[in-house]
Amino acid sequence: MANKKVLFRIKLLHWSKTVNNRPMPWKGEQDPYKVWLSEIILQQTRVEQGWDYYNRFISAFPTIQHLAKATDTKIFKLWEGLGYYTRCKNLISTARFISKELNGKFPENYAGILALKGVGPYTAAAIASFAFNLPHAVVDGNVYRVLARYFGNDLPIDSSAGKFLFSVLANELLEKKLPGIFNQALMDFGAVVCKPKLPLCDICPLKDGCTAKLKGLVGQLPVKSKSINKKTRWFYYLIIENNNKVYVRKRGKKDIWENLYEFILIETPKAVSFKKLKTMDGYKNLIPDTGSQKTVVSEHYCQQLTHQTIWAQFIIIKFSRSLTLPGYKPVSKRGLFRLPFPRLISRFLEKTTVDLLAK
Repeated sequence: MANKKVLFRIKLLHWSKTVNNRPMPWKGEQDPYKVWLSEIILQQTRVEQGWDYYNRFISAFPTIQHLAKATDTKIFKLWEGLGYYTRCKNLISTARFISKELNGKFPENYAGILALKGVGPYTAAAIASFAFNLPHAVVDGNVYRVLARYFGNDLPIDSSAGKFLFSVLANELLEKKLPGIFNQALMDFGAVVCKPKLPLCDICPLKDGCTAKLKGLVGQLPVKSKSINKKTRWFYYLIIENNNKVYVRKRGKKDIWENLYEFILIETPKAVSFKKLKTMDGYKNLIPDTGSQKTVVSEHYCQQLTHQTIWAQFIIIKFSRSLTLPGYKPVSKRGLFRLPFPRLISRFLEKTTVDLLAK
């Protein structure tokens, strides 16, 4: 086994040095702020999706002090569409903590990095190895897959025992003198060679020692024990317009999209027609039955989240007289485009633009 591990390390590093040309704007970066920013963006996000967000954040906030001084609304607006908005909330909190409490100096050891809000063992290991060349192995989905296949391990990667075993194995394999380079090589290898689907086994430089390849188990590894049960939710957004303004609110805690804005929301347990919606208490308690001039009902929009599927429909209602809607505030149509919305709503706004609201 020791020899197998040594060969794995040697061949992986050789592949990375001679073949690996996977481009990423943060690759090779040693500025801890930029490494941290890239890792927070990449939590639950594909590299291809996070690339442009990273570049926009660096352009808008070149240092952690710039980020710390920005308003929440500006930062959330820049994050809009990236999802998992708790990451953005933690990003803001951590930036301000480092700027104020640590005088703008990023922690330089694993324990200090791990103590930051929104930073777990994986992210801490990545920052420690990439920014400070500290010997901590990074274990992400790509790493789980490569190690499970190469060493033929069928322990579920989402179990406590599996997570512990793969973490120990990754640290045993780590090239201690070049931890950042080794970690990046292993993740890149999983992304471009040992892929989840259609892996490049025939040209893989590790194929001679790969247990999954030799035993025909590539499609069965890695193993997961848990399945995700998704629920479906139906959102009906009422865009109430009066005097060239519409009503919005900021979403609260304990649900999806915290700190983002939305229109007047009525949630139902199943899909309903607008005619049916108007008979429901949630609608009648909010919207008066007089004073409306025009109604436009949109198509349905869908957004897939990790544990939920959200279906939404937008109903634009123009009123000739002002309304009092507790919890909501009127904003100008132009002001809408300065607020951070869930991707579901921003897709609607991008498609309809202000023109539809002006009809």
